[in-house]
Amino acid sequence: MVPQGTHDNNDNQISVDDETLAKRKAIDDWLPITSSRNAKWWYSAFHNVTAIVGAGALSLPYAMSKLGWGPGIAILVLSWIITLYTLWQMIEMHEMVPGRRFDRYHELGQYALGEKLGLYVVVPQQVVVEVGVCIVSMVTGGKSLKKFHDTVCSSCKDIKLTYFIMIFASVHFFLSQLPNFNFISGVSLAATVMPLSYSAIAWAASLHKGALANVEYGYKAKSTSGIVFNFFSALGDVGFAYAGHTVVLEIQTTIPSTPEKPSKGPMWKGVVGAYIAVALCYFPVALIGYWVFGNTVEDNILISLEKPAWLIAMANLFVVVHVIGSYQIYAMPMFDMLEALFVKKLNFRTSTPLRFIVRNIYVAFTTFVAITFPFFGGLLGFFGGLAFVPTTYILPCMMWLAVKKPQKYSLSWWTNRVCIALGICMRIILAIGGFKSIIVKATDHRFYS
Repeated sequence: MVPQGTHDNNDNQISVDDETLAKRKAIDDWLPITSSRNAKWWYSAFHNVTAIVGAGALSLPYAMSKLGWGPGIAILVLSWIITLYTLWQMIEMHEMVPGRRFDRYHELGQYALGEKLGLYVVVPQQVVVEVGVCIVSMVTGGKSLKKFHDTVCSSCKDIKLTYFIMIFASVHFFLSQLPNFNFISGVSLAATVMPLSYSAIAWAASLHKGALANVEYGYKAKSTSGIVFNFFSALGDVGFAYAGHTVVLEIQTTIPSTPEKPSKGPMWKGVVGAYIAVALCYFPVALIGYWVFGNTVEDNILISLEKPAWLIAMANLFVVVHVIGSYQIYAMPMFDMLEALFVKKLNFRTSTPLRFIVRNIYVAFTTFVAITFPFFGGLLGFFGGLAFVPTTYILPCMMWLAVKKPQKYSLSWWTNRVCIALGICMRIILAIGGFKSIIVKATDHRFYS
């Protein structure tokens, strides 16, 4: 005969467990990453194009001028292949444990590397990448708005870049209140069309112009050190052209999944579609732009083109729309982290006022940094060398080796180790190039000018 007290204890334990699970589910249903799981495969295509393609596509001819034909083409193609491979690994690992989904990058990191180590290794690097991309989007949006204004109204009074960044930021105080990825799918769709449009304008206008008379394809720098540092900087430009890994699991989480139809199928279809779009954006712009202008190409090919003015103005407006979407895609995981911190660790109630305050503070912070450091691209080159490369080239391969344990000296074993080695080399190179860029740009910079 079981004592009555034993039944009471068991009932109480079951009640507490049910209450804890219900509370956890309520929080997950509120947090932006896990609140909706009904996305279609084309949602992932839109989100991934928006996350991967940046306005940096317009600087690829400039990167080619520092790399040269052979190394430039090789690095463009290798980066495309390697990052597509590491994205595939992330997608495969999302549901590798039956009955469980790794909804966030750090959750996969914790499973592969250990609870504490995975958290400490992944989260700081993911934060640097996502906050960094948001700040760069602010700067790029402000600069493109200014270029649009200066092109359509060349006789107007000059307006400081600071004000254009503030105008661009004002949009995000509104859009950032959209609760999750599915609500910004319309923004992502518009942002997906834009890079295809402004890239087409860039390469088609270049092709129409034809190669310049006496065009030169040699290195512009004359000293060995100048050539080497330019090469490092260009490698960073190409490397940053293939972002997106820090948000891929968060995007995949929005796709429904069953044992019969796991989410990796539609997610992979979306990623392949996105990478085809990436290739259509990057390769024609990089190769045709470099062929036309050679080593005299500007760091933004639209500046080199100059005319027709209406076409250049339109392209800059397309860039603005694109980086609006890019900001939102990278901000959403940050909103998720911050809101989870408040409701899970600090025991705040899930509420609309909490979301309103947290997200507006984040937008205000990224706006302030963008206004203060409009040369943030150089900063991102430095910090990105420490964070972007590992999250894209190194960590996916390390986690794959840790959880999949491929046979020693097999193709998978060698492929992942080669990717890790290349990632480490790139990490060092980007940090050096980014540090030099910070020194050069900070020397001449006047704050809030």
